Amino acid sequence: MKQNYIGGQWVDGATTRANINPSDVSDIISEYAHADEAQTLEAIAAAKAAFPGWRQSNVQMRADMLEAVGAKVIERSAELGELLAREEGKTLAEGIGEVIRAGQTIKFYAGEALRIHGMRVPSIRPGVDIEIVREPMGVVGIITPWNFPIAIPAWKIAPALAFGNCVVFKPADLVPGSAWALSEIIVECGVPDGVFNLVMGRGSVVGETILTSPDVNAVTFTGSVDTGSHVAVSCAQRNKKFQLEMGGKNPMVVMDDADLGTAVNVSLNGAYFSTGQKCTASSRFIVQEGIHDRFVGAMSEAMSALTVGHALKDGTQIGPVVDQSQLDQDLSYLEIGRGEGAKLTGGELLNRETEGFYLSPALFTETDNSMRINREEIFGPVASVIRVKDYDEALDVANDTDFGLSSAICTSSLKYASDFKQNSSSGLVMVNLPTAGVDYHVPFGGRKGSSHGAREMGPHSVEFYTATKTAYTAA
Repeated sequence: MKQNYIGGQWVDGATTRANINPSDVSDIISEYAHADEAQTLEAIAAAKAAFPGWRQSNVQMRADMLEAVGAKVIERSAELGELLAREEGKTLAEGIGEVIRAGQTIKFYAGEALRIHGMRVPSIRPGVDIEIVREPMGVVGIITPWNFPIAIPAWKIAPALAFGNCVVFKPADLVPGSAWALSEIIVECGVPDGVFNLVMGRGSVVGETILTSPDVNAVTFTGSVDTGSHVAVSCAQRNKKFQLEMGGKNPMVVMDDADLGTAVNVSLNGAYFSTGQKCTASSRFIVQEGIHDRFVGAMSEAMSALTVGHALKDGTQIGPVVDQSQLDQDLSYLEIGRGEGAKLTGGELLNRETEGFYLSPALFTETDNSMRINREEIFGPVASVIRVKDYDEALDVANDTDFGLSSAICTSSLKYASDFKQNSSSGLVMVNLPTAGVDYHVPFGGRKGSSHGAREMGPHSVEFYTATKTAYTAA
């Protein structure tokens, strides 16, 4: 049984939960501890007690510790990638890739620990000096989702620690294995007692305790829109700093002048790889009428050639949906789309050698942007095609959404590419690339209903994990 980590000790939870392989529901990965409210409060208290010492700790020590954590994660990438694929359903290649990226991200923040910049500026008053410095927030609650079970924890935990905060980490209840393994590495690499705490369990218990505790100074959350809205209200009521990364309904615009092969490849990648279970997935293909029929035909052919199967099996390109609940949601949207008059290709339940949550990639055609399937995030291997006349209509449809995370255009026109980068109302814009796939050393985040607060990743993460102080001194 995998335990929680609180105040420098591995401890049993109030209850446990089994971690089940979505590729083979008979495969129980392990039992993981579930914290209750009292245990979560213990973790928060431990972090609060450790903060005064950690905030004053030597930045080289923080950098060295994070460098060691990142190196160890990369060293164990094959083992951890297999664990990730086994518990979440990504293919083995995707799992290993995510682990390596997590290690690279942590190593990046080892450097950022040494680059916490301040300023000294002249005052408008004679004989007065002004210093502007950044200070850690204190105790940071970190709540992460199931779809990237090591990458997202890495890009939240690493900057929190690098900038001198203490952490109370609640991973997704559905897939705790990768988060637990990352936590074990952090402990092995010498994090001081209380500075990092792992509390696994239900969001309604552990997450809610983090939100309501007056001793948690900031909360960073990635997950659903509904839960994110609750996080925002709870934190705002308590004057607690918060950061949200939520949903997307990301457009992929395909212009008549696009290279068809490129358009199909980036659309397949963005919509269906990782089983479409990513907030940056392409879910609306907005296709100009001159290339529409060729694009639909080529996409249908390419989709039918994709191999859906056990995440650890050689040759698998698309793994299973993460669990029965998510599969039921995907299937319900397939019925909604049919009911709205859309034509469906794919989207079939599949039987494989092992019992799992297998669904073939689904593509709706003959849709318009008012349909629910084009307004609401499905979070599965499901995408829709919307036919448009010209670039102006394509841009209008792409921006006509409550979300604004990622967008993309396939075109050979510099004019269209430049205009789209300027006028797409999303935080991430891609040209002849999938909507999914980002670098760790640059900002990540969206607009509208997709994100709130300071950007994640890259140097910009210092905005969330620190507070600015302005100090005046009379000479």
